Amino acid sequence: MSIPEFDPKELEVKSTAPGMFGMPGAPVYNTPVSMKEAAIATYKRHPIWQLSSRELGFFTPMIYPDNVARAFVFDAHHMPAAEGGGKDMFGIEWEYVPSAGGSMVRPGKPFLSDANEWYTKVIWPDIDKWDWEGDVKVNADYLSIDSFNVCSMLNGWFERLISFMDFEGAIMALFDEDQKDAVNDFFEKLTDLYIRIYDKLLTYYPRIDGFNIHDDWGSQKETFFSPAVVAEMLVPHIRRLTDFVHSKGKICDFHCCGQNLKQIPNMIACGWDSWSGQPMNDTQKAYELYGDKILIGVIPDAMDPAASEDEQRAAARAYADKFCRPDKPSIFNGFIIAPFFREELYKQSRINYAKKV
Repeated sequence: MSIPEFDPKELEVKSTAPGMFGMPGAPVYNTPVSMKEAAIATYKRHPIWQLSSRELGFFTPMIYPDNVARAFVFDAHHMPAAEGGGKDMFGIEWEYVPSAGGSMVRPGKPFLSDANEWYTKVIWPDIDKWDWEGDVKVNADYLSIDSFNVCSMLNGWFERLISFMDFEGAIMALFDEDQKDAVNDFFEKLTDLYIRIYDKLLTYYPRIDGFNIHDDWGSQKETFFSPAVVAEMLVPHIRRLTDFVHSKGKICDFHCCGQNLKQIPNMIACGWDSWSGQPMNDTQKAYELYGDKILIGVIPDAMDPAASEDEQRAAARAYADKFCRPDKPSIFNGFIIAPFFREELYKQSRINYAKKV
């Protein structure tokens, strides 16, 4: 792919992308291609500038009951988070917690006390009865044709098991020889359901370019389970879903909180295209070890909030020279970016990525 040379006129700010989660909006430069084209190029490993999640469209439609239950609706309905809570698509009750800005299942009374109970207790949703046509009409103009629109989906495999069993019950079920077969059977049927939901989403919202899927695997200090457990109990099911998404020409970004450096080989085996870890992860090390196999969201070195313009620009150039390599691209991992750092990062990444490999 031929990448155009950087032109200083590109630094003209054409507009401001809307901020999310209380963050300020990001400047939109006079780029040589659209955000959508730039994102596609990045995921094909021919990046044009250093992509960040703040440049992508974000979509969590109200049609999916979990988004309402989790107080995580981002679509044309503009539902305030405080109106969230209630039952998810399995009828599990979630409670909105104002201090957290999100919802949780009240612990102590798990729906399942043993994974083997799911065969008789779980009632599977009939997604054909959801008002897809009505939701499409509301969201007709929400997904921009020029944006790389990512549909974020909560409650992955382990998170779903937690919602049924509480954390302690869910994690024990992955190890217990008397429950593991039931967990695998449940994950198999759950994956079938997710594939059907994704097929519906792609049918009714053709402007969706990819999916960001949540399944937290770690705490502040360590992953919840060994890589061997993930390889046995999660990877085969997740791979079926990512294979389906890829068969539709879409990308799969993984949202996985916690310290999960040990699990990156499993993320690759799952078929995830990208992962941006939280600060407890050494994302720079992750890039060096695995950046040729999965797009890593790299967190920059800490910078003094009072840094001068020259210091911001120098830090951006140093970051770009390490992590914006045409033979090994990455994604910028951060919400708040100092203004001169942002401008210089765009410029230097454009220069770096335009170099021939």
